[in-house]
Amino acid sequence: MAAEPTRLRHGRVVPQVEGALRDMLREGRWGPGERLPNEVMLAAELGVGRSSVREAVRLLARDGLLDVRHGSGTFAAPTAPEQAAPEQAGTAGEPDLPQLLRRARLLEVYEVRRALEVEAARLAARRTRPEDVARLAADLKRRQESAGAGPAAFVDADLEFHRTVVELSGNAVLLGLFTSVLPVLREALVEMVTYETRLPDLSHAHAELLDALARGDAPAAVAATAAHLESIMALVEKEVR
Repeated sequence: MAAEPTRLRHGRVVPQVEGALRDMLREGRWGPGERLPNEVMLAAELGVGRSSVREAVRLLARDGLLDVRHGSGTFAAPTAPEQAAPEQAGTAGEPDLPQLLRRARLLEVYEVRRALEVEAARLAARRTRPEDVARLAADLKRRQESAGAGPAAFVDADLEFHRTVVELSGNAVLLGLFTSVLPVLREALVEMVTYETRLPDLSHAHAELLDALARGDAPAAVAATAAHLESIMALVEKEVR
């Protein structure tokens, strides 16, 4: 039975692929423990790239719906999804439990970011030199250019800009704390960019932060950083609460 081409519409691809595969599992396309077609076949059937299928499979495996066995393939979970986790299925229009857990974790990550980066921006505004502004501008340009290069590339470029700001704070403890949380932060942000469909464009907030640092305006730097982080926090918190 072939997948319906209309399953996938314009918009973020990975969430749609995940939803299509989730529907196929729910409809019994593959029974418990049955092996799925390989990435190439699924990508061709759904009309998407292999990387999108790979990421969607990873999300479903994390939710316990698929079992990825390296060297053997990907299998439907031994227990049918509706038996394995009936509480995970939300009512129409509501996120399921795994999605809520992802958002709750993301909110915690952003709370840490706010604590670190707002103070870093305040200090950086006092200590940024003209040559530092050029470095930040280059970081911001790379961030803008990577917008269409995939979630991981975009997140890496975005975090490099923010790490530079923290570094320019001149506070080694802040930089150490930020560096220590980078792996968790990166993972959460890649998931967010991949999975969330209503993210605002925050290019202007980054440009405002750069401008504030160039002018040495600490209050404006703090305001730009807080606005950037809190806009995402408000979006995520609305879904979690």
